[in-house]
Amino acid sequence: MSLDLAVANAAAFWTALAESRGHALTTRPGFVCVHGSERSGMRIVLRSATPSADDVAELTELAKNGTTVVVEDAYGCVDLEPLGLSARQLPVMTRTGPGFGAGDVVLADTPDLLAAVEDVVVHGFPLGRHQPYVRGEVFPPGLLERDDLSARLLLRDGEPAGACLVVRGGGAVGLYWVTTAPAFRSRGIGRALMHAVLSEVDGEVVTLTASKLGKPLYDALEFTTVAMASWWA
Repeated sequence: MSLDLAVANAAAFWTALAESRGHALTTRPGFVCVHGSERSGMRIVLRSATPSADDVAELTELAKNGTTVVVEDAYGCVDLEPLGLSARQLPVMTRTGPGFGAGDVVLADTPDLLAAVEDVVVHGFPLGRHQPYVRGEVFPPGLLERDDLSARLLLRDGEPAGACLVVRGGGAVGLYWVTTAPAFRSRGIGRALMHAVLSEVDGEVVTLTASKLGKPLYDALEFTTVAMASWWA
């Protein structure tokens, strides 16, 4: 059940981002595909542990024809190695529990604050395909008009130090691109950011996909690994 919520939230996230960027979508019962720009590439998210044969055939054809493609398969139900893609395993994690108390994190509710979040993510995550940085390419101002997606910015000494996106959809709250700015690493920024965001979603199901470096923090924050997702690229 927790994995299904995480997958539904990921599909909601990429749909919201695509709509805000003006990118085309292919939506099927078994998957959602974002036909991104040349710089952002194509993103396919499996939505079902048992996609139909037609859905698998269609997503395989889309992946084969994509110049740059990432396929998220949290259920481990497709094999894209014949296309020349390889998979890395990333833990899908969820948490339901009390928060930790708010910190110095603000809602990025203006174009300038959203651009600050974008700058932290592009350079801190990093998003190599979006460098050199172009303001509004990753997080267009239209995101500010959405009720299901919002951005958080952690300031330290008045400077942007950490950021993430918060997405409500599929029955869960998803956290994406939890990032520390390069100049502020090893200063507890990630933990402070997570404490503040978790204080907002007290008792709700929270989901994220962790990196190898980030997983120890999420373990300490009482997240539970519910699956190892295959990310084909």
